[in-house]
Amino acid sequence: MVDITVLFEPEGKKTKTLIGSTILQVAKQAGISIRSECGGKGVCGKCKVVVKRSEALSELTEVERRYLSEAEIEYGYRLACQARILGNITVLIPPESRLSFRKIQFAGIEVLVKPNPTVRKIHVILPQPTLSDAKPDYERLIDTLSNTIRIDDLNISYPILKTLSDKLRNSDFNITVTVWNNRQIISIEQGDTSNELFGLALDIGTSKMVGYLVNLSNGETLDIESVENPQLIYGEDVMTRITFAMAEPKNLEIMQKLIVTGVNEVLDRIYARTKIDLSKVYEVVVVGNTVMLHFLLGLQPKYVALSPFVPTVKRRMHFEARELGLNVNPSSIVTLLPVIGGFVGADAVADVLATRIHESDKPSLLVDIGTNTEVIVGDSKRLFSCSCASGPAFEGMHIKHGMKAVAGAIEKVSITPDLNIEYKTIGDTKPVGLCGSAMIDIVAEMFKHKIIDSQGRINSKQSSPRLRVNNGEIEFVIAWGRETATGKEITVTQRDVHEIQLAKAAIYAGSSILMKRRNVCAAELKKVLIAGALGNYVNPENAKILGLLPDVPEDKIKFVGNTAIVGAKMALISKDARRKADIISRKVHYVELSTDPSFKEEFLQAMLIPHRDLNKFPSVKKILQY
Repeated sequence: MVDITVLFEPEGKKTKTLIGSTILQVAKQAGISIRSECGGKGVCGKCKVVVKRSEALSELTEVERRYLSEAEIEYGYRLACQARILGNITVLIPPESRLSFRKIQFAGIEVLVKPNPTVRKIHVILPQPTLSDAKPDYERLIDTLSNTIRIDDLNISYPILKTLSDKLRNSDFNITVTVWNNRQIISIEQGDTSNELFGLALDIGTSKMVGYLVNLSNGETLDIESVENPQLIYGEDVMTRITFAMAEPKNLEIMQKLIVTGVNEVLDRIYARTKIDLSKVYEVVVVGNTVMLHFLLGLQPKYVALSPFVPTVKRRMHFEARELGLNVNPSSIVTLLPVIGGFVGADAVADVLATRIHESDKPSLLVDIGTNTEVIVGDSKRLFSCSCASGPAFEGMHIKHGMKAVAGAIEKVSITPDLNIEYKTIGDTKPVGLCGSAMIDIVAEMFKHKIIDSQGRINSKQSSPRLRVNNGEIEFVIAWGRETATGKEITVTQRDVHEIQLAKAAIYAGSSILMKRRNVCAAELKKVLIAGALGNYVNPENAKILGLLPDVPEDKIKFVGNTAIVGAKMALISKDARRKADIISRKVHYVELSTDPSFKEEFLQAMLIPHRDLNKFPSVKKILQY
């Protein structure tokens, strides 16, 4: 029978099965946990999953029709214990059906910013109209406000204007007015609500979304939430999603709705914990790569992917929440920070803002490792940026036993002199697969112990039971079947090593080209800053041995966490910060690597471990005792 490929999201775990297996059976075989209180008997309805390719599954059963609503069925929900697999599929396990957790980097370096938000509240008591003072309600409001704040040209949203007269009289003209940027009234509330002033900082990543609920009065973060990007079901990387969006006009609408669904899920979870009225959220500041921002706005992203790689818009943009369907105050302002160019988006602007490398007198290298990796080099004089297609390998794509950083993923690995393996898993559970930080460790450790050579070729002459040939492919065993949750060995193949070489070479080549543009060498770098989901879990020594990072002293390497969300929060609470974001967007020069004449050569040089030119890695030479 023909093997079928099943990809489980958000784990990023890919496995093979035979036609006719249920999704639940395949998940168990792959070590993926799905709620199933009845053990797969079809009497609990808890094993809900989402599959968009209905033709690749068996027909809906009566059991599924009993437990799934019409809306769920239309969206693509199935019961994992009932749906049988007929073709290649991607299975999204929604939060309510998951038993494992993903290791998501919520926080970044804390940057102190004096609160100076764009949104403010003014409590006013208006003089009531009389026969001798029959001034219209809106003019009465404006005149009263002008005594409190400086008004250049104060507008009001149409829906608020419609309710203005009733609200004034229902409150005895005692109201609180929320004003955005001293230009627009976005809310009028009865009584004094001036102490309820909230905003949301939001980082829309390719694989995850992170939101901070912030008290705009003092800048305090009140709650943090994250969800998987629901678009995962249409592909892990942006190019796959762009291709889908281009196929039919309705597909772009689907992708926009999925982004909005994810944002609203962040909001719903925050409300469930804090019980803070979401109508008191008056501004949402959004960062993300260029393509994710296009999807949020429903803009066609295909021109970002086609030469000359032009986005629809670069500058900071503002929209009302009702226009995008976000579940906050309908008149609240959604602010998208500016992008830099091509695939280097507002998240990179936020990275620079949070790390302040644009204010430094000496050059630094900033690498934000994610599904797409952004690289920025420079200082207060000049900054250069590029995007590298590297993240999917570090998140498990194209790796035989690769997966994302969820419970059961091996995250740290070391190899002993006798070629035994020591590892640590997320959640300290039995291993299921390998996440990105583990793959960096594994390839570097294999190189240190001469299991692979500088070209990444596995040395079949090494004497170890962990080295073997399986289906004609040589592989190295990381965990034996008796150790794993699935009962199957977790291995690294020759192809896996090559995939990591491709990913690390892209990052290093991008870094090298930008350093040349800035006319700086590794020794002159003040800092090497590692941001993003993977960053905090990377072993810096192994990253240098692999050739992922320039060879700099380890005290120069700083792990700064999710600086994109930190930069978004800074812009949310500070007018000065968002002005700086605008300057950064204009100041950073975007470099399209595919058109750089030296990229091919730089990439090929960086494919070797650590690099073709070992003189660029003196400390690694010392470690390896060359």
